Amino acid sequence: MAASPTLEPSRFRLSLLYAVVFVEIGIAMPFMPVWLAALGLDASVIGLLLALPIATRIVATAPLMSLIDHGVGARALLLTGSLALAATYALMPAGAGIGWPALALLVLLNAVAGAPLVPSIDYLTLAAVRRQPRLDYARIRMSGSVAFLIANLAGGALLTAMGETLAVPLLLTGLALIASAVAFTSRSVAAPAPEHAGGLRPRLPLRLKLCVAAAAAIQASHAAIYAFGSIHWTAHGFSTATVGALWGVGVVAEIVLFACVARLPAAWRTPFRYLALGGGAALVRAVGMYALGDTLPALVGLQALHGLTFGATQLGAMAAVSAFAPDGARGRAQGTLSAANATAAAGATLLSGFAYRAGGPLVFLAMAPLAVAGLALTAAAASRAAARGPVTGQPPVAVRHDTDRQP
Repeated sequence: MAASPTLEPSRFRLSLLYAVVFVEIGIAMPFMPVWLAALGLDASVIGLLLALPIATRIVATAPLMSLIDHGVGARALLLTGSLALAATYALMPAGAGIGWPALALLVLLNAVAGAPLVPSIDYLTLAAVRRQPRLDYARIRMSGSVAFLIANLAGGALLTAMGETLAVPLLLTGLALIASAVAFTSRSVAAPAPEHAGGLRPRLPLRLKLCVAAAAAIQASHAAIYAFGSIHWTAHGFSTATVGALWGVGVVAEIVLFACVARLPAAWRTPFRYLALGGGAALVRAVGMYALGDTLPALVGLQALHGLTFGATQLGAMAAVSAFAPDGARGRAQGTLSAANATAAAGATLLSGFAYRAGGPLVFLAMAPLAVAGLALTAAAASRAAARGPVTGQPPVAVRHDTDRQP
């Protein structure tokens, strides 16, 4: 059968949206702290400014994404958020000149603007996959991982050439403007208006809530590696180049998973199997980092597990949202997932600080209970789904990425 004429444009546009947004994230995440330090701010102020976006995502993401269920288009959220992101990035140097409270206000507004970006693209992609079963969420989402890796690698060189004080806000403003332009020209990926049942606000089913909690717990188990992995490795004599390469191994493994997962049997690709795979890998990684986190060959293998701990968990969460979220609540479901991830990550990161101070490498082992909790919640969700059966009008969970709508 010939491919739909809209298939390739949809795949390209959605991939491009992921790419432009993740390039911006790939610059902001590692280099915004460098820019703040270059301003000469006190360490406590820098900590506050870096914590603000996390707290904001916890509070703002779900309400903003719920606007989709009330008729606000996901593409409109993406466009508006990108423009606001560009404006706040552009104003940050002036805000820093006024004083850190003004900069903090801009950081807060920036975080609100950025909160719905990735969830909106996820929403658009899942909607496109439901309309066009030949589309592949993992292949489309892979472009974001590739873009993030390229931004990490190229960002350092750009900062060296341009200087941190100028380069960071300038690059981020430009990238946010590019993202807004791509969103503006991507009318072909707009999702249909959500359907409402008699004006009632649909509830999120328990099986979906359990999957969301499982995914949040597994993703939170990354907190120790994200916060203290580089510190631990350099303390054991690894060069910064080696540390950078270890992080690259994780992203490459994630890309490989997204590229190859469609080759697995369709009946295998359920939310529960994805989540169980991610949780099992997270448990192995936590124990392995504690026992072998100072041995290079072991670290390469442990970092490669990131393809499962992050990638499989992400696929499981998206499959659960697409399969179980009722029409009229899909935006809220996407926002709830993002907010849950941010909340769990913030708590785990805080715990990691105390654990690392108390026991050094014990911090990695302290993440194991989160992986176990994710596995237990996954089992509970699978049991609930088996008892209740498929949601009426929603795709069964045993088809392509749990997002194909069958006739």
